[in-house]
Amino acid sequence: MLHFLFCFGVWTLVVAVIVKQAIRGIIEGINHVKKMHQIPCANCVYFTGDYRLKCPVNPIEAMSENAITCRDFEIKSDYTINNLSTTAHGKSA
Repeated sequence: MLHFLFCFGVWTLVVAVIVKQAIRGIIEGINHVKKMHQIPCANCVYFTGDYRLKCPVNPIEAMSENAITCRDFEIKSDYTINNLSTTAHGKSA
């Protein structure tokens, strides 16, 4: 009986550690995805879309976490927010 309780306790501990690590990994993944969605490069006028040179102004920082605070970011004139297109002057069409 003591052997059974010991094995059950070890098994429960191992499962608890695995579940804790899985939950931690999921939370870190969600936080990472949220941070990546803050990168504004795809909506910038300087973004080329070419994998060789994504941005001629800041080529090293383009599409990275450093681009979140890019000083050179300018929104594209044809960028749409909630189905409202914006013009170069900031007025909606």
